[in-house]
Amino acid sequence: MTTATTAPIAGAYQLTKIYGEGEAQVHALNRASVEFGQGGFYAIMGPSGSGKSTLMHCLAGLDRPTSGQVFLGGVELTALKDKELTRVRRDRIGFVFQQFNLLPTLTAAQNITLPLELAGRKPDPAQFEAITASLHLEERLGHLPSELSGGQQQRVAIARALLPKPDVIFADEPTGALDSANSAQLLGYLKSCAQNLGQTIVMVTHDPNAAAYADLAFILSVGRIVEVFDHPDADTVLGALKRLGAR
Repeated sequence: MTTATTAPIAGAYQLTKIYGEGEAQVHALNRASVEFGQGGFYAIMGPSGSGKSTLMHCLAGLDRPTSGQVFLGGVELTALKDKELTRVRRDRIGFVFQQFNLLPTLTAAQNITLPLELAGRKPDPAQFEAITASLHLEERLGHLPSELSGGQQQRVAIARALLPKPDVIFADEPTGALDSANSAQLLGYLKSCAQNLGQTIVMVTHDPNAAAYADLAFILSVGRIVEVFDHPDADTVLGALKRLGAR
């Protein structure tokens, strides 16, 4: 089992995920185990079909494994009923996606506060101001997503994920739709959130340069974690992926 260097805030244990039946079965995960410490910035990488997205979806409660356990802050997600799992995702997990997933009819400010409103909670004005200022969004809060650049939209998505103070933020290819300058800015900000705010961030990425910002990089192959790099650099990660046949 792969273990982070601090007490785990989230973990998966002996996860197996099988799609299909009979000869058409696909083992997306094959007894994969991993832990994430609080306040860490983690990268999950692997060749296409290695199971990295499936692992993230199971960790985030978006998909249920065929077998194994997932824990978040001491709660076993794999033991929860659907309604309870939905509540945990809403209240304790943040999401950042490649395509931003902002509602087009809401302003930036409304998109940021939407998860709290859906949970029946009011945002802390001071926290809202601090987060949006740190992301340089003060002048864009009244704009619709269509009036924002890609980098600004992704910063709105990050503010939305941070505001509820989740146990873990899961970021799925967060730089995939950004240019190199915006990618570097975004990754530097995520790293600072882990270091300065104690926010746990788990990022799925195909980009070795993005993984170089992480504290730990987990490399998957055929549904299992096969290598772990502490404070990785892009060349080391790229070499590992090439050995596994990633393009």
